[in-house]
Amino acid sequence: IKSVTVCEKETTGAKIREALSLKSTCFEIEKSDDNYIFTVYGYGHGVGMSQAGADYMAKQGADYKEILLHFYTDCKIEKV
Repeated sequence: IKSVTVCEKETTGAKIREALSLKSTCFEIEKSDDNYIFTVYGYGHGVGMSQAGADYMAKQGADYKEILLHFYTDCKIEKV
């Protein structure tokens, strides 16, 4: 998750990960009654690409460019 809105304030997935001690920023949030259920994919160190997260994205139909740009946001892919 790059960003998420919590209580009408936008924050990053990294801040949520840190605040809740999640294993990765690759997570989903589901609300069930008064509970929030976090499903976390992978285990990351917060720098680089989560193999489990990349695998999950691929299984959802993302191609390699989408996956790389998701994890390395300040990069561009070009043919040399």
